[in-house]
Amino acid sequence: MARASQGTTALLLFLLQTLALIQFSHAGGIAIYWGQNGNEGTLTETCATGRYSYVNIAFLNKFGNGQTPEINLAGHCNPAANTCTVVSNGIRSCQSRGIKVLLSIGGGVGSYSLASPSDAKNVADYLWNNFLGGKSTSRPLGDAVLDGIDFDIELGSNKYWEVLARNLNAYSKAGKPVYLTAAPQCPFPDSFLGSALNTGLFDYVWVQFYNNPPCQYSSSAGVNNLLSSWNRWTTSIKAGRIFLGLPAAPAAAGSGYIPPNVLTSQILPVIQKSPKYGGVMLWSKYFDDRTGYSSTIIQSV
Repeated sequence: MARASQGTTALLLFLLQTLALIQFSHAGGIAIYWGQNGNEGTLTETCATGRYSYVNIAFLNKFGNGQTPEINLAGHCNPAANTCTVVSNGIRSCQSRGIKVLLSIGGGVGSYSLASPSDAKNVADYLWNNFLGGKSTSRPLGDAVLDGIDFDIELGSNKYWEVLARNLNAYSKAGKPVYLTAAPQCPFPDSFLGSALNTGLFDYVWVQFYNNPPCQYSSSAGVNNLLSSWNRWTTSIKAGRIFLGLPAAPAAAGSGYIPPNVLTSQILPVIQKSPKYGGVMLWSKYFDDRTGYSSTIIQSV
């Protein structure tokens, strides 16, 4: 009887572990954009909340086409005066908590484009030497090594972003990958990043399901347009994980805000069935502070 009891106990433990793994496989993370408002707390404080798994530092919004690259962190610091190197302390603090920290390039305001494949290679080399594992005397954020690069391309030309992705990926090494992420708009395919996403090199893709009425939630149209678009994205591109990109407050976007109760009851239970589901991306830390959106949804993500 003792042996039978031990066997039963072992089987029960195995089943419980298996169930836990199944549940964990659906657990997603929250990605946040930080950097575009000086009143959103430091990077260290952002990661200390325990709410975020990924932080995109926004933005390097001037680069390519022979320009001297410039980073813009709004009211946080002044790169021209070299006061942004202190951000290295925040980067290391976040990484010590297991949070991936990436530099977001592009954004809705700026001057950026890639003039040629060689220009794309030059930008990749600049990013590697100034923000990733390379060496430079002019690292804008100091000597901390970021985990990767986020492509938030919303302006200019759609050319050569796939070349930039391939050149950055070439810097990945065993044990120290260069993570590539992207924030395309929800109309499929994205007009700027379609070719880059087709490379299959992107680890995380946080699709912007806002400011795009045909594929976002609205109180009048409901959830169907968003769910249809989500299905298109998750079945059409080769990427590690896909995230639902949302505004953290009504004021954070022109349209597309989803009340938390609608998200947790009508949307997350559906999209979490996708094996590509990675979680939720929010714009931005400043707006999340105003509403507490991430705190409200985190147990359901």
